[in-house]
Amino acid sequence: MNVKNGKYYPWLLVALLCVVGALNYLDRMIITTMRSSIVEAIPMTDAQFGLLTSVFLWLYGFFSPVAGYLADRFNRSRVIILSLFIWSLLTWLTSLASSFEELLIIRALMGFSEACYIPAALALIVDYHQGKTKSTATGLHIGGIYVGQSLGFIGGWLAESHSWNYAFRIFGIIGIIYALALIFLLKDHVGKPVDNSTVNKREKLDFWNGLKVLFGNRSFALVLVVWGLAGAISWMINGWLPTYYQEHFDLSQTEAGVYATAYFFTAMLLGVISGGAIADWWSRTNSRARLLLPAAGFLIAVPGVFIASYTDFLLITVMGFTVYAFTRPFIDANMMPILDMIADKRYLATGYGVLNLFSCVIGGIGIYVAGALRDEQVNLSLIFQVAAFAMVICALLLFRLKPKGKVTNI
Repeated sequence: MNVKNGKYYPWLLVALLCVVGALNYLDRMIITTMRSSIVEAIPMTDAQFGLLTSVFLWLYGFFSPVAGYLADRFNRSRVIILSLFIWSLLTWLTSLASSFEELLIIRALMGFSEACYIPAALALIVDYHQGKTKSTATGLHIGGIYVGQSLGFIGGWLAESHSWNYAFRIFGIIGIIYALALIFLLKDHVGKPVDNSTVNKREKLDFWNGLKVLFGNRSFALVLVVWGLAGAISWMINGWLPTYYQEHFDLSQTEAGVYATAYFFTAMLLGVISGGAIADWWSRTNSRARLLLPAAGFLIAVPGVFIASYTDFLLITVMGFTVYAFTRPFIDANMMPILDMIADKRYLATGYGVLNLFSCVIGGIGIYVAGALRDEQVNLSLIFQVAAFAMVICALLLFRLKPKGKVTNI
């Protein structure tokens, strides 16, 4: 029996893509955990080392809409496999770099290649999970991404125990082999969902027309603002939380790092999986469940952040930010399903690519503004409270969203 034709294939697909998602974030994160080893081997300033990640993020964001269009226009599974193969090859080539300029070029190319993955993967998952499992499947995949992100420390460990090149060589080879295996395991859904109310079936997909269709949709514009603010919120809190613990509670760098990551990652992983499962269960009786649950998640997180940033008791701060870490990912599990509810189905991956671009831009602005406020002696507590206020705005915008046509509860 061909496994790709089995009734369990939609879940096998999610499992296969969880591994790809983990590699996607692991390959981009390991460089940040081996700074000392890299700088010792290839002398560079801190600004240059930071630029290695910045150039990746900029090109990743700006190429995301085009990458999404490629997944809408062509075979989604092939876009995923080719993306994985190219960025894994680039990961392996990173191990051969001998100068800052070579590293910078490779990281820029990785930004392009990795941008092709997320829109295609989430669109493919939604293609297979059109009914009551849509948010659960998406949440599990995002959980795989969180796992990859959390394993970034492996880069520093391998750099210390072997060399900085070793981790890039190993994970590059693993990704290449996995990409070749996926050629036999990954396939597109037969007949991508098409919005027949707005499209002549013979009409070819067009990138600029796709942007026109998306931005002509008021609901998409609201989702764009929500996703952009969500990115800024994440960077403002996640990016500065270790510093807050260290300064506010007079902890060591190691202690602050543990408080800001260990419990945080566990709560986020549980939150994104729970957010998907709850939304699917609730959607059986409420067609707006996938909109209402993330809105509720934002509103629940608000008092958690406020209390955590006001108190001088470490345990209460940990509990408050744990509440935020659990409920904030509800939007991550449901964003592609929401897009599927409100946007033209021909341009799902393109739409998510645009969301990625907006999130990268606004997220980058958010973390920069937080740093600028710090330079002006603004307390991190106030910065976190600004982030909490932004979550209220996100919730109100989600309440205003209206699904396109009638949503069927399956």
